[in-house]
Amino acid sequence: MEEKRTNKKTILFVCTGNTCRSAMARALARRTLEKLFPERRDIEVESAGMAALPGEGASPGAVAALLDKGISLDGHRSALLTLRQVEKASVVLAMTGGHRNMLLRIASSEAEKVYTLAEYAGAGGDIPDPIGQSDDAYRRVAARLEELVRAALVRFLRQNGLE
Repeated sequence: MEEKRTNKKTILFVCTGNTCRSAMARALARRTLEKLFPERRDIEVESAGMAALPGEGASPGAVAALLDKGISLDGHRSALLTLRQVEKASVVLAMTGGHRNMLLRIASSEAEKVYTLAEYAGAGGDIPDPIGQSDDAYRRVAARLEELVRAALVRFLRQNGLE
């Protein structure tokens, strides 16, 4: 059992409050892995927020946007990012360049595995924070996340010889 744990790879999604973007990215990544690789048990997907209030549920807009995709965020509880999570992660995918830069300041020894989600996925730009915006804004963010998460998972699997 202990040997299996050391072989696990962890993808960590990071945003500000862990109630919208990183929560949605985590759920989308988990669903994508379940669909493409249902037997795979060696990849963990986590999320956290740089300024999260621990224990908060996902925002109503995020819940609605993912329900449209058949994914429930009912069980999500926000978590405050810890240095230990960054150290444990195989890759850390931030929602914005600002998040990435803050991660690099607080965990400079982990710089080789810290990216924005968009750059890791081979795209560019930040994922805008939909907090307080319309359900349509959340749906647009969820659609963008879905596309980037899929591309990021493909890269992650290739880089780690897990295809």
